[in-house]
Parts: sequence; structure tokens; C-alpha cells
Amino acid sequence: MLVAEFSIHPIGMGTSVGRYVKAAVRAMSRIPGLTVNVTPMSSVMEAESIRTILEAVEVSHLVLRSMGAKRISSGLRIDERLDKRRMMSDKIRGLKRLRSRKS
Repeated sequence: MLVAEFSIHPIGMGTSVGRYVKAAVRAMSRIPGLTVNVTPMSSVMEAESIRTILEAVEVSHLVLRSMGAKRISSGLRIDERLDKRRMMSDKIRGLKRLRSRKS
């Protein structure tokens, strides 16, 4: 299972980019096998293959191009754990357990 953090920004389209992010997330959400969670600063994706993650990046760029963006900046970080299957929800549960063990 891969977990990826992705952010995308149209440059030169003003300070409010919510409509662009909304359109990109909507398009990514249609990709089979991809789970997308939106945070205030980025989107976190989960998929079985790197190909699916990269498809989401490409689709997001295509959406912003179709909305008139002349320049797009994006960032991608991928966590691919190979020794065991871990999902986003497993990571969150683990952090909550650690936090509740206040030392």
C-alpha cells in the first residue's frame, strides 16, 4: 500500500485557489483504487500501485490546464512500505495510541 502527500497550485490565478483544488480533488476521486483525504495544506492519497498515484497527479494537472492555468506547481511525497501492508487509517490509529500514552 502506498500513501502519498500531494499538493497542487495554479500560479498567477489569484490568491484564492479553492475552486482549482476542488476540481482536482473531484477528478482524483474518480480514479478506481484511489482514496483521497483532503487536509488544509495538501491531499493525502492511498493506492495499491504507484501508477495510480501518478495518474492522480497527471489528472490534476490536466484539470488545472483545462481551467486556464498557465503555470502549475505541484509537490509529491510517497511512502511505500514493503514489509507489511499499512493503510492511512493504521497510521492515524497508531499516532492516537501513542498520544494517549502520555509519558
